[in-house]
Amino acid sequence: MAPSEQTALKDHLLEIASSLFYAHGIRAVGVDLIVAEAGVAKTSLYRHFRTKDDLIAAFLGREDQQFWQTWQEVADRYADNAGAELDAHLEWIGARLARPNYRGCPQINAVAEFSDPKHPARKIAADHKAEMRRRLKTIAVRLGSDRPDELAGQLALLINGAFVSAGMLAPEEAIPLLQNAARLLLAGHAS
Repeated sequence: MAPSEQTALKDHLLEIASSLFYAHGIRAVGVDLIVAEAGVAKTSLYRHFRTKDDLIAAFLGREDQQFWQTWQEVADRYADNAGAELDAHLEWIGARLARPNYRGCPQINAVAEFSDPKHPARKIAADHKAEMRRRLKTIAVRLGSDRPDELAGQLALLINGAFVSAGMLAPEEAIPLLQNAARLLLAGHAS
């Protein structure tokens, strides 16, 4: 098989596994289901992903990359206005929550499924959430917060709470709830 075909097969396997992991939960999806859905032999899967944990890490890594790509596009658009940037982040995150079949943040879902703190999924999730807090702190500093670490933690808690609560929100309320709650937090952090 040519290298481009190998890459295409690896991408196909990751796409199938990602879809199944997100829809049904990582632990609920076995390798047999992934290869059946992908229409390949198990050896093809293991040629590209040595273990299921490697496949899980690739899934979470891809989700992480897509999330930060969107974040960066928004950050670049509002580089000169931290308030507008935060508002825009909360808008696209709120829109994400309103998507059909949204099942929450993949990193939070992975942490809920794997209790072992040494599991690779938990490391990826912890790194993702630390990066979110770091980026929120940068925004808090730009906004002139008198307690940027605290504000970043509160905003992270707000966003993560929204991810967990998405299934209980009406689609049209996620964006205004996020944005209005953030405005209240910002008012308590004005210098």
